Amino acid sequence: MTQQQRNELAELLYPKATLTIQDVEKMFPKRTLPEGAKVTRMAPSPTGFVHFGNLFPALTSERLAHQSGGVMMLRIEDTDAKRAVDGAVEIIINSLKHYNIIFDEGATLGDDVGNYGPYYQSRRADIYQAFAKELIRKGQAYPCFCTEEDLEKIHSEQEAKKDNFGYYGKYAKHRDMSFEDIKKELDAGKPFALRFRSEGNLNNKIPFDDVVKGHLEVTENDIDHVLLKSDGIPTYHFAHAIDDHFMGTTHVIRGDEWLSTLPLHLQLFDALGFERLKYMHISPLMKIDGESKRKLSKRKDPEAALTFYTEMGYPVLAVIDYVMMLLNSNYEEWRIQNPAAPYTDFEFKAENMSVSGSLFDIVKLNDVSKNIVSTMTAEQVYDYVCEWSEQYDKDFYKLLISDKDYAVRIFNIGRGGEKPRKDLAVWSEAKAYMGFFYDDLYKITSSLPENISKEDAVTILESYKNIYTPGKTQEDWFGDITKLATDNGFAAKPKEYKKNPEMYKGHVGDVSMILRIAVSGRQNSPDMYEIMEILGKERVIQRIDNALKTL
Repeated sequence: MTQQQRNELAELLYPKATLTIQDVEKMFPKRTLPEGAKVTRMAPSPTGFVHFGNLFPALTSERLAHQSGGVMMLRIEDTDAKRAVDGAVEIIINSLKHYNIIFDEGATLGDDVGNYGPYYQSRRADIYQAFAKELIRKGQAYPCFCTEEDLEKIHSEQEAKKDNFGYYGKYAKHRDMSFEDIKKELDAGKPFALRFRSEGNLNNKIPFDDVVKGHLEVTENDIDHVLLKSDGIPTYHFAHAIDDHFMGTTHVIRGDEWLSTLPLHLQLFDALGFERLKYMHISPLMKIDGESKRKLSKRKDPEAALTFYTEMGYPVLAVIDYVMMLLNSNYEEWRIQNPAAPYTDFEFKAENMSVSGSLFDIVKLNDVSKNIVSTMTAEQVYDYVCEWSEQYDKDFYKLLISDKDYAVRIFNIGRGGEKPRKDLAVWSEAKAYMGFFYDDLYKITSSLPENISKEDAVTILESYKNIYTPGKTQEDWFGDITKLATDNGFAAKPKEYKKNPEMYKGHVGDVSMILRIAVSGRQNSPDMYEIMEILGKERVIQRIDNALKTL
């Protein structure tokens, strides 16, 4: 095909595309940023599901951009209308915003923000078609008139012959059509897709340095991939190359499932005359399943969805800290040395990311969360639990706000000091943790220790009603319980009972347990002295009487 014919073909295929390459270049001037500043992007499809694994590239993108004085943007890759879900963009923006991932520019719930839009790919068709026409003129793209049936036939033939799948070589039936034949198809109204004319060879390797995985050698692409579909909408491969170039993206952070497309993307950047970007391919989150590991799955694992963490009530900082630990192995050590510092003080390095993939461990996440909650004030915990319960447990919320001071006193038990209590990992545990403080939620759920008879329990409870005096020091309060224990045949100390078990009915801990079950309804609860001080004498006696009725 002659140059004149290629020029004519470009106009025949896309007659309405009047934008030129020069026009596009004027639309998107190069960014003026500090030296070393990184420009990153999140480019999700609007499918409405935000995966926990999405926090990996999102937080990586945010840290790389913002700690370098760069820019993070949100681009919506909505070229596949079949997958689009109403309200998905709002879910994406709000889900990531919840975890402090704020975009400097890009798609918003209203108008785009920034000078490099539109940030919805479906609104950039004229830009893509300008470059499609340029590739046609250069002989690097051509129309393909294959129907779905044609492509299925090619696939079946390749399967029978055990050839590689794809549109290439002898299977690329429209690759070398003459200008005259193409024109006949167009005149007949045949729909077409625009394909890239690959000059790749599977015997050749392309050297490439991945920021995370290091030096790689990938096999050249030999497949003539679709650039523009029959409706003129681009594929991801074509669109991302053009968008990332003109939006000034410096680093593309994505899952390593995209590694197989890297040869094509490198080819496209070269064909379009663009400087190659830095790619960071992140391995997927893994999970132990029985004796083996597998990918965290949105179909099998509820913790795969970001909504799981909101519904359970994980503190935002706990989730961020845990993700940071998974991303950079030295973050945990830094956090231990800097317990009160904001995570943004940590120097995030892409080079410290795991090459093989991180292992998701919800037990570890819960430990991280407990540590963070233990450093909060009682007021902060109260506010967070109220915020959570207002949405997910309205009855509990009403109890909490009925007397704020009372609830804050409860949350203050064991808080502060060198070794604060670590009872709560998530806000959804608060009701089970302290619900017994409210009469509507109080009930006895634990039975007496096996070595305690009903008669001894009744004697101890009746006796304690007569000696309990609130307002004493904790030492004097426990002294009363110790005397009650010894007066009723129990050892004053566990070690005395252990040394001579035949001499005692039990030890002072058993007596405390009887009181704990009566007052809190359970064997495990916060400090009993604090519980009784908060409940007050009248309610403590009421609960002891209640326990006496149920024994």
